[in-house]
Amino acid sequence: MKQEERMTATKKALELRKRIKGKKPKFVRQESWRYKRLKQNWRRPRGIDNKMRRKIKGWPATVDTGYRGPRATRRLHPSCYREVLVHNSDEIKGIDPKTQAVRIAHTVGGRKRAEILVAASKKGIRVLNLGEIREKASEEEVETEEKEEVETEEIAETGEAEAEDKKKKRRRRTKKR
Repeated sequence: MKQEERMTATKKALELRKRIKGKKPKFVRQESWRYKRLKQNWRRPRGIDNKMRRKIKGWPATVDTGYRGPRATRRLHPSCYREVLVHNSDEIKGIDPKTQAVRIAHTVGGRKRAEILVAASKKGIRVLNLGEIREKASEEEVETEEKEEVETEEIAETGEAEAEDKKKKRRRRTKKR
């Protein structure tokens, strides 16, 4: 019962956060619209005569605590799970599958990533960046398919002996690099 109440309260807080975020202005660096050399990323306005710092009418809004979202939704993924960054399969042991979800670090390689996925599926833990993993795998599959197509076309155009010579030359080049 309490778990369901918490989930509904969290979902309401997420909806509130979404509404607040929609009203929040885009905070830009002062006069970034005026000079090309200034990027738009936020810098706090400083200076005794600064109009933006003094919140003069007609100047863009500055970052303020009043624009914050509800406390219940801070560090919360839109799927109502708390995000936990994971680097190896041992870190999955302390994760609660009801309230937490895993995000695999971008520095993790393919082998460890597969281990983490297996461990997460056994425990019933949700992986948040699973789409990125699938995209990378599909890109690799497409590249290998394209290479195979090119090789078959070469074999069809020229004799098999010539195509094999080209393959050997490619292998030698890649070994030298």
